[in-house]
Amino acid sequence: MSAPETAQLVFKELKCTNCGALLVFKPGTNSLVCEYCGVNNEIPVTAQAPEEIDYDAFIRDCYDTEDMQTVVLAHCESCGAETTLPPNVTASDCPFCGSNLVVKGATTSQIVKPKGVLPFKIDRNNALQLFNNWLRSLWFAPNNLVRFAMQEEKLIGIYIPYWTYDSQTNSRYTGMRGINYTEYVMQPVMENGKTTLRQVPVTKIRWTPVSGAVNVAFDDILVVACTSLPNGYVESLEPFDLQNLLPFDEKYLSGFRAERYQVDVKSGLLTAKQKMDVAIRRSVCAQIGGDHQQINTLHSEFYSITFKHILLPIWISSYRYRNKVYRFVINGRTGTVKGERPVSAVKVILLILLIAAIIAIIAVASGANK
Repeated sequence: MSAPETAQLVFKELKCTNCGALLVFKPGTNSLVCEYCGVNNEIPVTAQAPEEIDYDAFIRDCYDTEDMQTVVLAHCESCGAETTLPPNVTASDCPFCGSNLVVKGATTSQIVKPKGVLPFKIDRNNALQLFNNWLRSLWFAPNNLVRFAMQEEKLIGIYIPYWTYDSQTNSRYTGMRGINYTEYVMQPVMENGKTTLRQVPVTKIRWTPVSGAVNVAFDDILVVACTSLPNGYVESLEPFDLQNLLPFDEKYLSGFRAERYQVDVKSGLLTAKQKMDVAIRRSVCAQIGGDHQQINTLHSEFYSITFKHILLPIWISSYRYRNKVYRFVINGRTGTVKGERPVSAVKVILLILLIAAIIAIIAVASGANK
């Protein structure tokens, strides 16, 4: 797999056999639909699960020879994101920052084909309604924010590339188990305004050295493979229903965009191991037991590692409010909404004044009753 940082997904133009228009995938179904004549075209689905790839064998035998495809990427000069555009579209807005995105500045790149895809379940209308409900629930939002942010044409369905990793682990550790016990000590205490010495219970910890090993199996540790959105921002949309992953079929991408694949499989595994380490440490602490646990040394071996390159769906939009860009994202399967929003300074000041007024009224009323 050469230059994995240039990987990107491809849009395949599918023509309606009835009128020749472009067929697009209809979220929540398993069909391609013609938006002009309404013809439905079922996408064949097999019971086969997306392929898990042996990591060590892939790195050894296939890393430089994996099947590649040539695609056209539109580059955003403002934020650096690179995405596909639907067929025949020559200009659009960048979904990540709202800037103009012109296809004439596009570049050709090689991509690694994904093994699995989770198709959109939430359609555009539902996504807009979810965003509208989220906006209206915000405290201290400017009064005109809903009108300003609700621009249907800026809401874009986009597939984000991810890696998933499976692994068996064996971890050996040394540490300390802490058990609480109570001692009574003489301490000065106040009684009836006088200081006197009393025996007082004090909780202390008795530490015992421990060592051992834990074996933890991991399935589908999820690692986002692009950097256009901060990891924490995308991870806030999890979980995705990965049990419903389908073998990759380009038909599910028709009518949607796909973000550039920027994190390679090696870097992704490092991130996955960090996530696994957190779970391993929890398992170690559970095995140590007691009231308190300390891990002094921990050595983990990862083996039988497999991975998949998959695509997960999100709705994304960005809007400018008073010269600042705000973004929001929606899980294309569950409808979870996360986003950035401006705060109305006027509303915050009014709330502070209201609280101050209430405090003043209470103080005056208290003084009058004395």
